[in-house]
Amino acid sequence: MSGQRILVTGGAGFLGSHLCERLLAGGNEVICVDNCFTGSRRTIHHLLDDHRFEFIRHDITFPLYVEVDEIYNLACPASPRYYQQDPVQTTKTSVHGAINMLGLAKRLNARVFQASTSEVYGDPHVHPQPESYWGNVNCLGPRSCYDEGKRCAETLFFDYHRQHALTIKVARIFNTYGPRMDMDDGRVVSNFIIQALTNQPITIYGDGNQTRSFCYVDDLIEAFVRLMGTPADFTGPVNLGNPVEFTIAELAHEIIDQTGSSATLNYLPLPADDPKQRKPDIALARSTLDWSPRIALKEGLKQTIAYFEQCLQAE
Repeated sequence: MSGQRILVTGGAGFLGSHLCERLLAGGNEVICVDNCFTGSRRTIHHLLDDHRFEFIRHDITFPLYVEVDEIYNLACPASPRYYQQDPVQTTKTSVHGAINMLGLAKRLNARVFQASTSEVYGDPHVHPQPESYWGNVNCLGPRSCYDEGKRCAETLFFDYHRQHALTIKVARIFNTYGPRMDMDDGRVVSNFIIQALTNQPITIYGDGNQTRSFCYVDDLIEAFVRLMGTPADFTGPVNLGNPVEFTIAELAHEIIDQTGSSATLNYLPLPADDPKQRKPDIALARSTLDWSPRIALKEGLKQTIAYFEQCLQAE
């Protein structure tokens, strides 16, 4: 829908900046909120001169008072490197942030979207993972601040829906990559590309046979907008990701090939609770959103590598 006034929390982050751009292109006004812990004004610099775009530096663990028609709640560090720096604050961002955004949506009678995560499935015993799978999460481990924070946020969203008839949309996001990723965020695609471009050893944790399914950012943002536009009685959760599965070693070799790098592979022990397999069952997204990813890994990596080459040249 166009002509809406839309709030995007975490809007200066990787996904948030792309979403803000897409919503503006659709004829909407956008309020971008970010505390810039992992987000940056650099990602939204090209939007700041648009009179329909407003940036507010704010931490959503504190209440926010704005007037909007829709809310996309994306605020939370998504990389283990960052969310483990301050695990208490990570949990607060997921839980207190959800409470504040749900309270705002209730007051305004606004639709509200929750960016949940495939991490709610933990190290899964079911493969691929359907939305009906309850997961295998270690609630005491070093990743639990993020995993359990997102699980609790989902609980809050569905309780507000049942108790207050709030219109909610819950997306479970699988591994996403593309331009505007932080070079230092510690995620596998950005790590491999930077190491390859600088001819450093590419660090593979474990034996490299663990799998991930990588979705290009443009495909994911398209799914966000389609999900928000579904009828009020469709809440999700819905898996959003690319069901084409690759091993981590295959990803490393593809990036080495595309960059022409002389980088070698350096194997290190697998971190605690790191999932061995991750692949979404997207049957629900296909049937309800008429959506499936269109951009193959080879093409998406080409675009992402070009972006990181520009970043390194600018340093």
